[in-house]
Amino acid sequence: MRQWLARSQFLRFCVVGTMGFIVDSAMLFFLHRWIGLDPYSARAISILTAMNCTWLGNRLITFRSHAATTRHEILFEWSRFVAANSFGAAVNYGTYALIVRFAPEPADSPYVALVCGVAVGLFVNFALSKRLVFRTRPAGDYQR
Repeated sequence: MRQWLARSQFLRFCVVGTMGFIVDSAMLFFLHRWIGLDPYSARAISILTAMNCTWLGNRLITFRSHAATTRHEILFEWSRFVAANSFGAAVNYGTYALIVRFAPEPADSPYVALVCGVAVGLFVNFALSKRLVFRTRPAGDYQR
């Protein structure tokens, strides 16, 4: 299993995504249940928090050999990640909002909607991250 994980970018992306999902759902629970934010505002904040968490995880785990190295490159990489994953986040949030708004109980739970939104956004975010954010560096540029 460990060798398969080491060879599969998509599987590593899913592991990082699972960590992001935990952050996302914990933030949603905290903001919605403890702070009292409505499920839409709480979800918007939880997505942004999880997005930053997954960017860091993808830098360190999924796309490590393609991650930026200088401070300027890292900031540019983060901004590309946010821009690219904003489309996936919009798909994720849209799915979530539709389910919260229109699904009958118990599917109207923000946590059921969270799972559905994350599942829909997974493939979009992987494709965009791989193609637009963590691109292959030129040969000879892997010195660390």
